[in-house]
Amino acid sequence: MRIPARHTGAVDLTVWRTFVTVCRLGSLSAAAAELNHTQSAVSRQIAGLERQLGVPLMARNARAARPTPAGEAFRRHALATLNEADRAVRAAREVHEGAFGRPLAIGATPSLAAGIVPEAVRGLLAQAGSLRWSLNPGLSADLHGRVVAGDLDVAVVTDAPPGLPADPQVDRRFLGLDEMVVVLPAGHPRAGRGPVRIRELAEQTWVEDNDGSAALLRQHAARAGVSARIDLAAADLPGKLALVATGHAIALVPGVLRSALRTDVTAVGLVDPPTRGVYTIAPRRDPHPCTAPLLDQLTTAFASGTRPR
Repeated sequence: MRIPARHTGAVDLTVWRTFVTVCRLGSLSAAAAELNHTQSAVSRQIAGLERQLGVPLMARNARAARPTPAGEAFRRHALATLNEADRAVRAAREVHEGAFGRPLAIGATPSLAAGIVPEAVRGLLAQAGSLRWSLNPGLSADLHGRVVAGDLDVAVVTDAPPGLPADPQVDRRFLGLDEMVVVLPAGHPRAGRGPVRIRELAEQTWVEDNDGSAALLRQHAARAGVSARIDLAAADLPGKLALVATGHAIALVPGVLRSALRTDVTAVGLVDPPTRGVYTIAPRRDPHPCTAPLLDQLTTAFASGTRPR
């Protein structure tokens, strides 16, 4: 489809935000509901943006909407611009209100957000005093994108499959290796018996909540010459642990979760366990003043959280 170019140089951030929202939700109707617009208004905004840029940005059908290759390229830059615009508005309001302290936006994978990061922030607050901060859980790839876009000041991520990209826009700091453990129901025959070999658990039903953890489990089982039966899927980490607690499955989880596990499950180590590297990433440009002290606190908290028990 050829769309005549009519770009005038004008930028309408409201329309850009509509486009980015449609891309994120994959649906015109869902975006309309979130933005409190009508679906026809959202459709008109997208069509108007396509006319302005002179390229098709969105492929639509009756059920879904997704960006074209040109739309995906535009989305990445539009998201960065919108995030920067939001930060500009917050900065102006904070100066006007006398709140000169810049909020610290932290991202972390769910397992690290459950214990290591809150512990590090506690140490930071004891050192720095009052500080406005937020914690944003997500998967490593998404967190990396949010750091690059300027939406996060620091993220704590892992190199679990598919791994971390080499990106000159961010500073990466290695915190250490995290040994994966098996979580069992409290009454499981293997509970409390020390490190086990994966082949002893190969016939059990396993549950997984993300592709990275599932890949680590499959790779570990393959090295032992067995396969793991991942018969159940959970939407997130709490759902995964709930299926374990109720006896439906067992699961592979990060060792840093040991201290934050619910009381009706128990963690057991594996012989020659799979590991994942844990890193912090932060933007090279305009780092938050608290980034360096937070990284020191994260190093301490990670070392404490992974100390053998």
